[in-house]
Amino acid sequence: MNIGLFGGVFDPPHIGHILVAQQVLDFGGVDEIWFVPNYRTSFQKPTAPVSDRMAMVTMVDLPKTVISTLEIDHKLDGQTIHLLPYLPPGNTYVFIIGSDQLATFHLWGQWQELLRQMRFLVFPRYGYPNDPLYEHMSVISDESLLATNISSTKIRERVKRGLSIAPFVPKGVEEYIKEHKLYR
Repeated sequence: MNIGLFGGVFDPPHIGHILVAQQVLDFGGVDEIWFVPNYRTSFQKPTAPVSDRMAMVTMVDLPKTVISTLEIDHKLDGQTIHLLPYLPPGNTYVFIIGSDQLATFHLWGQWQELLRQMRFLVFPRYGYPNDPLYEHMSVISDESLLATNISSTKIRERVKRGLSIAPFVPKGVEEYIKEHKLYR
């Protein structure tokens, strides 16, 4: 099976994540998408605890997707290279990143080795160039592709300002955030 690994902080998950996942299924040659929430992250400190982020990402309801707890179960440090030994054998894996990650990809831990071991699918993000591209990276493209500038940062900012996020997050996420007093 060809599996697209969609790693991230998901703080919180939003429709941009869902748009990417669906379109990678449509145009990326994968059979299934695994959402892989980080236990910790190398670049930014999550605003919400891992238990809250995990609870919210389970609210993503999209066919041919699963939630993988590999990073959380093994308390990994957010470096993708450390995830590889835990991936079940017998599948082909490709890692999904947004074009917003390209400018800092060279800062990823052991990035050259990571590129030797895994292909990357780059999803275009509104306002970010699709370069630099490295070997074993390809950009998802199709005339029907939809890009967005929705981000978790913008969602958290809306929450801080008391604005509704219901249209921008999976069903149940806005209520979860209110109930658990996240991002205030």
